[in-house]
Amino acid sequence: MTLPNYALQDLETTIKQALTEDIGSGDITAQLIPAEQTATAQVITREAATLCGQAWVNEVFRQVDPSVVVTWQAQDGETITPNQVLFSLSGSARSLLTGERTALNFLQLLSGTATTCSHYANLVEGTGVKLLDTRKTIPGLRNAQKYAVTQGACFNHRIGLYDAFLIKENHIAACGGINNAVATAKQQAPGKPVEVEVESLDEFQQALDAGADIIMLDNFDLAMMRTAVQTCGGKAKLEASGNVTDETLRPIAETGVDYISIGALTKHCRAVDLSMRLKM
Repeated sequence: MTLPNYALQDLETTIKQALTEDIGSGDITAQLIPAEQTATAQVITREAATLCGQAWVNEVFRQVDPSVVVTWQAQDGETITPNQVLFSLSGSARSLLTGERTALNFLQLLSGTATTCSHYANLVEGTGVKLLDTRKTIPGLRNAQKYAVTQGACFNHRIGLYDAFLIKENHIAACGGINNAVATAKQQAPGKPVEVEVESLDEFQQALDAGADIIMLDNFDLAMMRTAVQTCGGKAKLEASGNVTDETLRPIAETGVDYISIGALTKHCRAVDLSMRLKM
């Protein structure tokens, strides 16, 4: 399992903050257990899902107690089934119980994100379209959720405000028009992708003429999308956005757009039901 650089950059600090939030001055309940007591444990899923979050679980127990051994029986990106053992633990009973909730919180959230993405990816299978996430992530957990998206067979849009331009209505107004905004972006940061959000076919043509790399078709109906695809002729990548549901997703994909961005990939995920079983 190799994490992308953006996921690695804050893994340690994210886990440290989560453990501090939970443990505080100390796990007083775990102190009821003799310090020398050892135990083993298994973590199972109670429902079908797409697994994601191994690195976060490993880091939790590394920080709680480096002597705890974590052994995985499933891998990120795999489909898991009810009552399947995901990983086992061995070590200090105190440590296993202290790290349990934080580890499972990360695993259930990231698996939930990956599972949501898998659901949407299955709906467009065979169309060739790529489903993109957005910046609608849980504050402080963006990099983790962005990684989870990739484990559910979807793709990352820009990670933040720094790695690509997304020129929207207010930017266009403040810059004096689409052409000025695109020209300034290419001058200020050559090589960084320049995307323009448009709300009409007239704005679409302006963005195309300005040399935008990607054009976001905001709330276009299917006929408008098909017209944009035909007009574009491969001069830019086209991204559909807005009013995306289970019912509308595949018809949008079949218009020939390159991408569909879906905020629900990260903001509508439901945590997967997991359970840890301890053996003394």
